[in-house]
Amino acid sequence: MARPKPWDVHDERWALTEPLLPTVERRSRHPGRKRHPDRSVFQGILFVLHTGIAWEHLPQELGLGSGMTCWRRLAEWTEAGVWPRLHQELLAKLRGANALDFSRAAVDGSHIRALKGAPRRDEVLLTGTGSKHHLITDATGIPLAVTLTGGNRNAVTQLVPLLEAIPPVRGKHGRPRRRPDIVLGDRGYDHDKYRRLVWAFGVKPVIARRGTGHGSGLGTQRWLVERAFARLHWFRRLRTRWEIRDDIHEALLILGCALICRRRLVSLP
Repeated sequence: MARPKPWDVHDERWALTEPLLPTVERRSRHPGRKRHPDRSVFQGILFVLHTGIAWEHLPQELGLGSGMTCWRRLAEWTEAGVWPRLHQELLAKLRGANALDFSRAAVDGSHIRALKGAPRRDEVLLTGTGSKHHLITDATGIPLAVTLTGGNRNAVTQLVPLLEAIPPVRGKHGRPRRRPDIVLGDRGYDHDKYRRLVWAFGVKPVIARRGTGHGSGLGTQRWLVERAFARLHWFRRLRTRWEIRDDIHEALLILGCALICRRRLVSLP
């Protein structure tokens, strides 16, 4: 029996994703060509995310629709807010299974090449700066939130936006959990202004000081966010930024985080 491919959309995965997709009613008059099935298109998006292939080179023999169809559907679902809801749903399932640890969180940033030179809409592009992925994970390395900036942005500027981007995670009785108890950061986050802002969220910042020697012990806890980046960039489409539109690349980032959460959920005993 052939081993299933990582982009295969089996029934369990589709049952989680399908309710989140917007319903598009077909026109009664002049309906035009029938839409390609959402399930096949979703599989095409996963194929591009995993393999890094260009949209226009998506193999037609797979029956997943054209690359342009998959790209347009990705843009449509991104505008409808599908990917953050999918990520939030999977985080809730992990918390319900006691597989999410809010006792501490870790933050880090990773620079990637942007070969088409695309900044975010609200940023000025400097030549050759690329883009940056900023990630916050729980104590076990599960991605809680991710943001995208230009490559010239300092990582510390995303400390507060990352905390704000963590969704309210349900999965247990009582109020949903949104804030970790502690946030860990390396010397790049050493700034008293941002320490005060983190304290204002009710979160304790544990950040290494510049100029101090190694051996603080933070590395033994922060390596989980670096491992999460390795898993995120295992999706080849995320290793280099090809998308000009920042919302499309950010959608693929959030989808990658959701897939990592699902992989952890499946591996639970």
